Parts: sequence; structure tokens; C-alpha cells
Amino acid sequence: MLYFIGLGLGDEKDITLRGLEAVKRCSHVYLESYTSLLGVDKAALERLYERPVQVAEREFVEERAEEMLDQAAPADAHVAFLVVGDPYGATTHTDLWLRAVERGIPVEVIHNASIMNAVAACGLQLYRFGEAVSLCFWTDTWRPDSYWAKIARNRAAGLHTLCLLDIKVREPSVESLARGRRVYEPPRFMSVAQAATQLLDIVAGRGGSGGVTDTAGVGPDTRCVGLARVGQTDQVVVYGQLADLANADVGPPLHSLVVPAADLHFHEQAVVDHYALRAAPTHAAAEGSAPATPTEKGD
Repeated sequence: MLYFIGLGLGDEKDITLRGLEAVKRCSHVYLESYTSLLGVDKAALERLYERPVQVAEREFVEERAEEMLDQAAPADAHVAFLVVGDPYGATTHTDLWLRAVERGIPVEVIHNASIMNAVAACGLQLYRFGEAVSLCFWTDTWRPDSYWAKIARNRAAGLHTLCLLDIKVREPSVESLARGRRVYEPPRFMSVAQAATQLLDIVAGRGGSGGVTDTAGVGPDTRCVGLARVGQTDQVVVYGQLADLANADVGPPLHSLVVPAADLHFHEQAVVDHYALRAAPTHAAAEGSAPATPTEKGD
């Protein structure tokens, strides 16, 4: 048996009872570490599970996953593949599921909360979200913006857009690959400010904010939602103009950004107004479900 187990978004205690029972049956436990982050390290998981946890980086899942499938193949075997959020939050996991099924390995999927549904914490209604998009880090020579068409389609249909922000964990540098040996870059996590700046750059390149159709009605004064560490005890939600979010500091990763529909339901508006962005001298962590007060760079 191979278990795909969602861990939720917070800490080691967010695993479901069903998931925890499955883990405790397993001789091998793998933690997928490159599509998201949990609010605690693997040592906290090991204390709760009472067994070792092996970190499964991108290279392992993409190049050596057969080792894990071999361990799960015997009739009496139990192997766990842990995923932050929900197991189906990334296409890599679906591919791994398919490979297990093709080998005749029984698979059980145990779901949990993910950013795809927890984003509703900001007050925007889930049924009004359109297709989600992913924003990747730009380089000096590579500045893709193909996701903009999806944002435009969503806004034209009166839908919100969840922007999933890039993370780079154990990524080999291009230079090292060219030399034939992998040297890994330091981890990087796109912030709300970086994502907002990227969107503003796209808008500026498409004619500014003055009613040009190609901007999807988005400009520096468009109010968007920034989220940080959703599901954790220091969760932060901020609502403000895109230009202000481009200077906002909402603390450590992980971050997400939402480009809302042009017109909000009155209940949605009331909730996001509760999270209105305001300047403060230092970043303050939220307590419970109360919104934190973010800082603005340079204050």
C-alpha cells in the first residue's frame, strides 16, 4: 500500500486522524519538500509519528521515485508519501499516483486543506474563483507573462484569480548544470510585494491603467489581497491597492496573491475591508484569526 497523505497548512497537528493512523502503519515515510512548506520542520513530525521521516526533494520524486514504489510493492508493505496541503495540489503527485497504479500497487489518498480552499479566509467566496495561475521568478532574460490572459478571462467573467507564487527549494544553478555538476542555489520564496510588482510591470507594458482592454482593468489602484502563511497561527491577510502591496512586508513565506473580480458581493467587500492595508513600523504577527498589521518598505 502506498498512502498519499495531506498534511494541511499549519503544523504537525494538522494531519487528520485517518492520516496519522496510516502513517503509524508505515515502515517508510517520505515528506515531499519542493511544492510547499509546513510551518514546522520534519523533527516535529517525527516526534508525533514516532518514526523517521525522509525528505523527498524534487530530484528524488522525479528521478528516484521507483525506490519508493519498490518499497510499497510487497503485499504486506505500507509506505507514506506526505504532502503539505492536499495530495493533489501538484501535477507531480498525480503522475506518481498513476505510476503506482500502473504497477498494481494499492493506493489510498487521504485529503486535507490546501491553499486552493483555505484562500477563502480572506473573505472572497470560493465559488467565485476562476482558474488559478502561477507566477514564477523573472530573470534578466526571461519574463513570462502568459498567465495574464487567464487573469483577464477571470475578470471578464466576474471571477477572482488566485496567484500561486514561486518557490525555489534545492534548485541547481544554470551555471552548475552547464558544467556537469549540480550546485544548489539558496532557497527563494516569492513575496506578495514581488508578485504585485510583477503584475504592475505587466500592466505598464500593456498600456498602463487608463482603460486599455489588454490590462484587464488592472492598474496600480486596483485593490488586491495578499496572504501569508495561510493556516498557521501567524496568518496574515492584507487588502489594498496593488501599488501599496508592491511595498508591503507581510513577513516570512509562504505567500499568495488574489486579484479579485472587479465587483465584489457586499459581504465579500465587508470582509476584505476588515483586512485593509495600513502602515506600521514593524511587522506584527497575527494572533489567532485577527489580521496582522503589515509594514511598508521604507517606513
